[in-house]
Formats: sequence, structure tokens, C-alpha cells
Amino acid sequence: MAIRPTRNDDTPRDNSRAWYRQGIVWLGAAIFAASIAGCVWLILVAERYADPPLPVAGQQIMKVPVARPLPPASPP
Repeated sequence: MAIRPTRNDDTPRDNSRAWYRQGIVWLGAAIFAASIAGCVWLILVAERYADPPLPVAGQQIMKVPVARPLPPASPP
């Protein structure tokens, strides 16, 4: 049987070592929030400027051409 140490409630806690008092945690949270906000911003901007469709002739599966397009004819 293993003996687990128990916390004595009479001992004072050191609040200066709490996770919310560590600057690196807040820095990481700020960087994470900024990256999420940047992703949302990019999605919103990309929605405004859709790419024009490519001229594709021939068979397609889920809007993807089945065969490669023919290379442009080069002058002799």
C-alpha cells in the first residue's frame, strides 16, 4: 500500500507561485489569442476576395479536373 502525502490546511500557501501570477502564462495566452484572431481575420478577408474560377474543359470530379490540361501550342 502506497502512502500519499496529504496537504495540511494549516500550512500557508505561497500565492506568488500561482499559475496566474506567472508572466510567461499570460504571454502564451496573449500569443494564442492573437493567432486565433489572425485566423478569423484571414478567413473574413478571404471571403471577400474569391479566386476567379479557372477555365477547365473536360471531365471533373468534385470540381477537380481529371486530366492535365494540354500545354499551349508553341510556334515552330
